[in-house]
Amino acid sequence: MTSVTINRVFLASTRHFIPQGASPRVPIALRLVSHPKKYERCRNYHVSRKKASSTATHVPQNGDNLMHGGSSSAPLSILPLSMVLRSLVTSAVSSSALLPLSLRIMGVLANSANPLLNADHNPILRYMLDKSLYAQFCAGANPSEVQTTIAKLKDIGVTGVILAYAKEFPGEGQSELEESASARPGEETQSIINSEIAPWEESMRKTVRLVEPGDFAALKFTGAGQLAYYLLRHQLPPTPRLCELIDHICRLAQERGVRLLFDGEQNVLQDGIDAWTMHFASRYNTTPGRATIFGTYQAYKKTTPSLLSRHLAEAQKGGFTLGVKLVRGAYLGSDQRDLFFSRKSSTDSCYDNCAASVLTRHWNRTLEGIGEYPNVSLMLATHNATSVQRAYAIYNAGGARCEVSFAQLQGMADEISCELVEVNHSARRNGDAAAAVSVLPVYKYMAWGTTGECMKYLFRRAQENRDAIDRTRDDRNAMWTELVRRIKKTFRRS
Repeated sequence: MTSVTINRVFLASTRHFIPQGASPRVPIALRLVSHPKKYERCRNYHVSRKKASSTATHVPQNGDNLMHGGSSSAPLSILPLSMVLRSLVTSAVSSSALLPLSLRIMGVLANSANPLLNADHNPILRYMLDKSLYAQFCAGANPSEVQTTIAKLKDIGVTGVILAYAKEFPGEGQSELEESASARPGEETQSIINSEIAPWEESMRKTVRLVEPGDFAALKFTGAGQLAYYLLRHQLPPTPRLCELIDHICRLAQERGVRLLFDGEQNVLQDGIDAWTMHFASRYNTTPGRATIFGTYQAYKKTTPSLLSRHLAEAQKGGFTLGVKLVRGAYLGSDQRDLFFSRKSSTDSCYDNCAASVLTRHWNRTLEGIGEYPNVSLMLATHNATSVQRAYAIYNAGGARCEVSFAQLQGMADEISCELVEVNHSARRNGDAAAAVSVLPVYKYMAWGTTGECMKYLFRRAQENRDAIDRTRDDRNAMWTELVRRIKKTFRRS
């Protein structure tokens, strides 16, 4: 296939993303077509079903990488050696035969009530975790540690962070709720306010204060305890005091220029979470095109397109900006399997089509609507390099019609985050107007709290690595390639 033919095919596949009359700049993905050998590697990457979740699928050769279309830089070079080594070990274990055993151990530690198995009470266990998984995925146990971690990330070029307080409601089963000390489930008592809701609200306010303007704080409603869990499960509105305290958090975030991501959770709770999210979004997302409150939309669920279309219609009718955090989903191992698309390719299609619609503010077959598209803010929270590249191509071609940012979890998909950082560095070095359009915000999501408080979060990260074994292998290969590159560089110098 000639480069001219490839150009036509690529343009034909993306022309519906670019509004008529726009003068698209040539995106980096298109520059590859003038180099057939490089394009062939990229094309094979895009069509692979087995390996479509990391930029490491196309292992960099001599510093080549997909976002740069042949830049001589090595994106992972911006990471400190300690992070490269820790990521290599973590991904190596997660992609090996040791993973099932590791998951069983993590599951016990995350859910046990035995003090000996609680890292906050067992100093030996805490030390082991602090030097491995906790250091890989978490920000710290106190404000000083958190701010140090954030500063290190921003020093290497990450735009900002998404900070989440890790503590979760310990009981996730309905039977535990029905057997709780409360004689009337769903009743807001002073005891529950003092012991569960107020401490959660204070922790969330502390989280909002720990980050800087432009950063995000992630809010998990179930952190407010058994009452919040019960209300969400039964799709009931927040009680007066709970609603007031959530308002306090939202108001503080808005005053500080911090945005709030309302995290998705288990499916039995999600309808309630969506209702609460839209309630607060309609109150605080009053600035056109810039949301304070973001809801989470999970592309692996069959109902996501209709849900997002409905929320877009509500934003259109209510005249507020819809904050959209688009993820693939993290509850594959705990929710009912029939809720999800049966094939990964269907999930990928749902994600990319939803992203294209929101990014261009243009209805399509996945997100159907009538009339003018509402104001939106979009966060593409994904470890899938194909999705990042497609969105980047639209943005770089001038097709984006909303605020957009990218996000990955701390300790995962660092090769994607680093490539985006390198794209931004390159644009700033060039310093011209054409390059400036390439500068995109890139964020890292991280949890903070004591080691014991973070155990459920760490367990989900381990489960996520199991469910995305190909991507985990790609992470391992990318870190290994970077380590080898550094060793060779050291020997060349000597």
